[in-house]
Amino acid sequence: MFFPFFYDPTFLILIPALLIATYAQFKVKRTFSEFSDKYSKSGLNGAEVAQRIMEDNGIRDVSVKQISGKLSDHYDPKEKVLNLSQKVYQSNSLASIGVAAHEAGHAIQDAKNYTPLGIRARLVPVASIGSSFGLPMAIVGFFLQTQFLIGLGFIMFAGAFLFHLVTLPVEFNASNRAIQQIRAGGYLSEQEIQGAKKVLRAAAFTYVAATLVALANLLRIFILFGMGSDD
Repeated sequence: MFFPFFYDPTFLILIPALLIATYAQFKVKRTFSEFSDKYSKSGLNGAEVAQRIMEDNGIRDVSVKQISGKLSDHYDPKEKVLNLSQKVYQSNSLASIGVAAHEAGHAIQDAKNYTPLGIRARLVPVASIGSSFGLPMAIVGFFLQTQFLIGLGFIMFAGAFLFHLVTLPVEFNASNRAIQQIRAGGYLSEQEIQGAKKVLRAAAFTYVAATLVALANLLRIFILFGMGSDD
């Protein structure tokens, strides 16, 4: 079945996922902002908490660095660097400590050879190519009625979806480790931990939303592939 270029009925599948993703971004920014104004009694900033958590777990080969950007925090397993945005690095807010501890959780995963983290790292190039070219290639193949391009686009985007899927346990596990380490080290009180949990839950929701968007696009390609195969 062939639809005019300006009409793609499968886009309706994507709308709910995009709405959820938009809400997730709004929620994480609002939650981070809320708990950025609530400070820990310990006085330790994000960088100090991250460093102490890694020391508590015998991790000596990972450095903590300050980088630019907002919510740009990430752990680089190749360079063994825990990158924290300026606000997270310098502040002793509940939000900053939660995020810093989460990134330290990734360092712990790496040190313990956490399998999903290794799988995700190997899927990075596949996800990059699949996200950029998978859907466009499938759509071009659909309008040109070329089964090969549709199928190739589907396979490429399936790799990107797999990356998002594997990311979920990696991120949830890092957050769980973060809360455990914060509690064990006494870096936040039990009441303060509830604020850090809310920040991490909001952040986790963005990964769930991204996975739903990827799934919706994968379904779109599958439907277009099926339409093309009927001709």
